Amino acid sequence: MRRRRAVAAAGAVSAGLLVLAACDKPTSMATITVGSDSVSSEATCGGEGEALKAADLNKCLKDKGIDEISVDPAETVRFGVDPDIADKGWTILMNGQPLVESSKKTYQAIPGSVFFNAQYGAQGDSTLVSVKEGENDTTGLWSFRLKKQED
Repeated sequence: MRRRRAVAAAGAVSAGLLVLAACDKPTSMATITVGSDSVSSEATCGGEGEALKAADLNKCLKDKGIDEISVDPAETVRFGVDPDIADKGWTILMNGQPLVESSKKTYQAIPGSVFFNAQYGAQGDSTLVSVKEGENDTTGLWSFRLKKQED
């Protein structure tokens, strides 16, 4: 009886290890912080080092199931990325268009008012913001929705 339990326990452990081995390695993280609130996300698309195709990139920019954070336009929006992303260079996109030059730093700060200013391509009280990994080819995209905080 004990032997059967030991064999069953060993089998369960082996099955658990096989399931874990089949899991994908998590992608690097990007984080947006506004005041004391923050939201972090793994890659919305890519993040495994291979270049994304233009069609996949456009589809990814239309993804509806992304994290959002409220932004007071008077606050600073802080973007942070894992060193793996920074090493490849990264750009902040606003509604799919580059907002800043590519950077290899792990941190950037932008005034919140920019994300709701029509001069920068903002439309209404919600803006899609993405972190694009890669200076030439895009290898990953982390997307967030910034919602204008009501007074």
